[in-house]
Amino acid sequence: MDFLNDFQAPEHLQVFLTSLAIGLLMGLERERRTGARAGLRTFALVALLGTLTGLLSDQAGAGWLLAAGLLLVGAMMIAAYMRRPQEDDPGTTSVVALLVCYCLGAAVWYGYGTLAVMLGIAATVLLYFKTELHGFSHRLTARDLISILQFAVLTFVVLPILPDRNYGPYQALNPHQVWLMVVLISGVSLAGYAALRIVGAQHGAAVIGFFGGLVSSTATTLVFARHARDNRDMARMASVVILLANLMMLLRLAVIAALLAPALAASLALVLGAGLAWGAVAAALGWRRLESQGEPPVPEVRNPTEIRTALGFGLLYALVLFSAAWLSGYAGAKGLYAVALVSGLTDVDAITLSSLRLFTLERLGALETVTAIALAVAANLGFKAGMAAAVGGSGLARITLPGMAAVGVGLALGWGLLSVQAV
Repeated sequence: MDFLNDFQAPEHLQVFLTSLAIGLLMGLERERRTGARAGLRTFALVALLGTLTGLLSDQAGAGWLLAAGLLLVGAMMIAAYMRRPQEDDPGTTSVVALLVCYCLGAAVWYGYGTLAVMLGIAATVLLYFKTELHGFSHRLTARDLISILQFAVLTFVVLPILPDRNYGPYQALNPHQVWLMVVLISGVSLAGYAALRIVGAQHGAAVIGFFGGLVSSTATTLVFARHARDNRDMARMASVVILLANLMMLLRLAVIAALLAPALAASLALVLGAGLAWGAVAAALGWRRLESQGEPPVPEVRNPTEIRTALGFGLLYALVLFSAAWLSGYAGAKGLYAVALVSGLTDVDAITLSSLRLFTLERLGALETVTAIALAVAANLGFKAGMAAAVGGSGLARITLPGMAAVGVGLALGWGLLSVQAV
């Protein structure tokens, strides 16, 4: 009778309905698989069994009931496949999915309903996209797997052991924060790197420019400048790809700034957005004149998660951060702007992250931070425009430089509007 008094029908009915929904969702996907030993009804019942076993073990104080139920479900499925084996489907996935369904049903009873629903949806997605996941895994090379493993090392091995304390004469260097920026940039670049290798060149200049800029706009500019030099008929396409890659750089910086310094997002978006808008107009005009010229080449870029590459960026970021802190304290904003112009020539990420770091430490004002980033971007655009002209020749220069100049004009107009608002 105590059990009946403790049992509240409306409250517990919602729990069982949630577990039933999880089981029906996973079972609906399995029902589509011919030859599967468990379908819609089996998964629904197993989810209910998990919740019911959780209830009984909780009320009776016998946790072994949960383990016994898990073993019983697993043994039942294994016996079903042993009785009628199929060479093309050993049933491993269905067995594991049913055990997951049982555990999710138990999790619902113990108050983890939201988490259980999320995991149930994720499990159903994994079950449904079997063919796509197999195709993706087959397209991965040893180099791609090494990239993923190296990023895991950077994130889950190196980052947690670094001290989260400020060091240096200006208290600007924080090993954990420095490496966190390395992980952030490596993660963004790795996403573009993987996408670039997966999509290849078959989707055209727009996709190559987009993902190429996500990985390295400098490498993309250099590759397509060489391509235009070797094949002058491809200059128009090379120009569009180069401009799109550099526009992607602006978008990437805006997103990173919004994540690291939300208070600065609106101001920086005004400047970078103006440059992006003017550049987009130039890219659209160039795209209209672009006729089908075959498949663009995929730029060969260095793996962004290689330890040497990560260490190089970490050292560069720490050096720029220290220099910016020192010069801004010694020579004011002019010192910071000098660092931005010099460091921005080759790498705009380091000075951007450094400026954002000083802004969060309240060493820089909003206008000074945005100005430093805008100067670094302008210097970087100028360097790549010169590189495109020097490597690609006069034909590429005539097509590319107006678009790059349009981006610079947009940056200047956006900065001017921001300055007027700050007065």
